[in-house]
Amino acid sequence: MNGMPLHIGWNDIALRLALTVVAGLLIGHNRTEHGKAAGMRTTLLTCLASSIAMIQMNLLLPTAGRSPDSFIMNDLMRLPLGILTGVGFIGGGVILRRHDIVVGVTTAATLLYVTVIGLCLGAGQLELGAAATALGLIALWVLEWVEQRMRRERRASLSMQLEGGSLDEDRIARMLESAGIEVLQTRRTISGPGARREIEFDLSEFCRPDKKQTPPICQALAREDGVVKL
Repeated sequence: MNGMPLHIGWNDIALRLALTVVAGLLIGHNRTEHGKAAGMRTTLLTCLASSIAMIQMNLLLPTAGRSPDSFIMNDLMRLPLGILTGVGFIGGGVILRRHDIVVGVTTAATLLYVTVIGLCLGAGQLELGAAATALGLIALWVLEWVEQRMRRERRASLSMQLEGGSLDEDRIARMLESAGIEVLQTRRTISGPGARREIEFDLSEFCRPDKKQTPPICQALAREDGVVKL
């Protein structure tokens, strides 16, 4: 089972397809659980398509090559290469860009990954396919748990309108930095007869992804004397 024999029976084919279904369902469950467009059915069908292509390639091995009196030669590697090319188009279709946010990259990578798993299982490399399935599950479930607990950079902008009061740009920057927020850039304009000032800060903060609430420093700045709008 470690190589690709010239002749395979239905027992081998059934075993390869059964393991392919298990691998596709296990990895597809993760995508469905997270509400992805390419869920369990898409993942399973992609995995099966690549596995069946390799089984077909295995069945055609005895007919590979060409006879001395023929100009036609079977290039069996076109089957798996064609599957990989097709999955590349599918993967490109699930990647979406919304303003500065790109989504669907993990789903596209998962489709490519299950394709390779299917190629392994369809070719009879059962141990390699099983190991690849286990590593894929670790990447999708265990590493997701790790990522959710890692601090990452989050960028935002803070716009303030000031009129009177003692609050100035330098003091605001010090308050933000003391709260663990880095000021990347500052823009300032003055308009109106009352010398109303508008200051906009580009900010950066390292925090966990599950931190959704507005930083307390924003409420503290809103209570400062002279702040018209924040």
